[in-house]
Parts: sequence; C-alpha cells; structure tokens
Amino acid sequence: MKQNVYDDPQFFEGYRKLRDSDSGLNGAVEEPAIRTILPDLRGRSVLDLGSGFGDFCRFAEAQGAATVLGVELSLRMIEVAKNRTVEGRIKYVNSAIEDFAVRPATYDVVVSCLALHYVRDYGAVVRSVYAGLRTGGSFIFSVEHPVCTALCNGWYKHEGGNQTFWPVDNYSVEGERKQHWFVDGVVKYHRTVETYVNTVLDSGFILARLLEPYASRECVEKQPDLKSTSRRPPILVIAASKRPNIPRQVPAAAPGS
Repeated sequence: MKQNVYDDPQFFEGYRKLRDSDSGLNGAVEEPAIRTILPDLRGRSVLDLGSGFGDFCRFAEAQGAATVLGVELSLRMIEVAKNRTVEGRIKYVNSAIEDFAVRPATYDVVVSCLALHYVRDYGAVVRSVYAGLRTGGSFIFSVEHPVCTALCNGWYKHEGGNQTFWPVDNYSVEGERKQHWFVDGVVKYHRTVETYVNTVLDSGFILARLLEPYASRECVEKQPDLKSTSRRPPILVIAASKRPNIPRQVPAAAPGS
C-alpha cells in the first residue's frame, strides 16, 4: 500500500500551516526555481504529479494552459485544492503517482513538485511520463536533494543551538529512509544525483537543466533562517525534454558492392 501520510490529521494540519504561512522551502526556493525553467504554458496540456493543494495547477491555468490535470493521493489535499480552485480548465484525480495511468502522447508539460522522493519505483514513473509526453514535451520535477535524504538527521547543532554542519552518510546506499516530520515514520526514498539524472537519460529524455537552488537575498532578509539553504542544497530540480524519434540512418552501399 502506498504511503499516505498527508491524510494523517496531525501531519496534514502541520503541513497546511507551513504552506499557508509560506514559511517553508516551497515558496522561497522550489517554486521560483521551477518557474525559471518552465516552457510557455499557453495552449499547453499540463499534468501535475503530486499536485497537493493545487498551487501549480492554478498557476498553470493562470499562464494560459489549455488543460491541467492534478494527480494526488491525499483526499484531504484534493478537498482543499478543489475548494481553492475556481471552476475552469483544472481537474483533479485521486491516485498514487505510481498507479496513475498516463495516456500515451497526451501532454505537453509534466511537472512534479517535491513528490518523487516518496515514490518507490522512480524509474517506472519516469518511463511512464516519457510515454505520456508528446514529442518535444517537457518534464520538470523537484525532489529533496540527495544530500538531505542520505541520512535524514538534519543539522548538527552546537550546545548553543547554532547550526554547525549538515551530516551526510551512506550516500551511495539507496533506498527507504524514515524520519520525523510532523509525525514519526515518514517514508522517503533516497537516490543519488547520478540515479536521478541517468534514469531520465536512460528513459530517452534530453537533459535540459539541473538546478540546486537556494533562497534569494530578499527571502533571507524576510526570513533569516533561510540563509542555511546556501550552506547545503535543500532541493534538486531537473528539466528534460522528449527527444524526437529520429529514424536510424542506414549507411549507403559502397560502389560496386
């Protein structure tokens, strides 16, 4: 059974307060980074995997997307998303990312924001996205940076409470990690940067951009604790495109053969 921690009442309330106050990494780091590498969404068909409260779905519609589909496992998240979404070109589907059947050659842009580190079979999702994109389509996603998911212990702090360093261990040992985030036992899957990138390439994509964003000076001035984002990368963002099918060139026969 897929983990659905976002429907845990304690977790959900903690996460909603974090997002609604815009005091987390989403608004200060992840969203600005994603928006710098988005293609023009006007007239496009957009799929959002792990759509949460529907923030990106509403952004895509506002940018002129022709259709927007959000896929989200948490019923609590979908309920909030629907309440915040005016009837229009956005639809939501209740499904785990791994279980959602992406229709072949249907979408121009597929986005996933801080969701794929919860997915056990990352490779299967990437291959499904590749099949679901039209030729030249874009796949843009963010995950917790592997230096964060390797150990999941957070900052090492001095006796005075100052952050001294972020420990990294067992980086090459990929697989399940558990940590406390609002509640105990939140499951994430650690992968190396190499795995994230090479899985995209091996699935047929062309890598377009890789980002390790941190908070801007303006954000740090408003929220000083975000200064730590420049000391270790909290988020990894990858943008790729679906390459056109180029027919294999058969060498011409040599004269006289």
